[in-house]
Amino acid sequence: MRGSEFAELKAFVAVVDRASFARAADHLGVSRSALSQIIRQLESRLGVRLLNRTTRSVAPTESGRRLHARIAPMLREMDDAVAQAVGATSRPAGTLRINTLSMAAKKIIAPRLGRFHQMHPDVVLDIVIDDGLSDIVAGGFDAGIRVGERLQKDMIAVRLTADIKLLAVASPEYLARAGEPKSPADLHRHACINWRFPGSGTIARWAFRKKSKSIEAVVAGPVISNHQDIVVPAALQGLGILYAYNDDGIADALEDGRLKRVLTDWALTMPGLYLYYSNRRHVQPALRAFIDCLLDRDGGKARSV
Repeated sequence: MRGSEFAELKAFVAVVDRASFARAADHLGVSRSALSQIIRQLESRLGVRLLNRTTRSVAPTESGRRLHARIAPMLREMDDAVAQAVGATSRPAGTLRINTLSMAAKKIIAPRLGRFHQMHPDVVLDIVIDDGLSDIVAGGFDAGIRVGERLQKDMIAVRLTADIKLLAVASPEYLARAGEPKSPADLHRHACINWRFPGSGTIARWAFRKKSKSIEAVVAGPVISNHQDIVVPAALQGLGILYAYNDDGIADALEDGRLKRVLTDWALTMPGLYLYYSNRRHVQPALRAFIDCLLDRDGGKARSV
């Protein structure tokens, strides 16, 4: 196979894996127009249409699906073989692609970027913040970071943090106006700020636990969003009760009195954050070094998360 033919097939797999010319172009480091030309050359050479394109989406044709099913695993095996060969030197190098929740990026990865680069200057960190549930294997990622209960199957998982507590909070102004719920059953008469899971689009259920008793509440309110930058300000502005992880925005607001906890006896603890990677891939030295850095096993000062 000539080099140009290999490049065409690699580009085709990248487009199908990401269902997007733009994301595939970013991954390959080429322009979108150049990538489109590569795919046209491949289709012309094979004499068959591989992708159906619209202004908003791209999807493989039946011929494209069959080709992808055959060549994608082989390309991944080749990538793994190269990574294993490089790994034999035990020198962290190359590009490390990480798919992570925004919460983990902010609290765990960002504070350690400088230290990691200083210790491993030959590693390029390609960090994609994704609050959905992307398939890290199909997306060509070396690892992902997720809450424990939302890990993909057949993965090796490394715990990064302790379990995370969910807090029900509201502004003092809202509570003065609507009263304070004494149990989850009271929430049906309150305005609640809902969270929609990115990717699946489902709205998170509000589950509570007090000792051995569990309650799941169905709530409604004026705001639904899939991002902390919307739901936290909504609570701060008195739009209702929010049930969320105790991130920096909530912690700071609780400390200075702009938010107040409610239903404190009913807080639910969720599994903490985990880094995970495929059990079918060789673990390259760069990933091992990255894990050590996140766990402060590289001589760095530990940080609370």
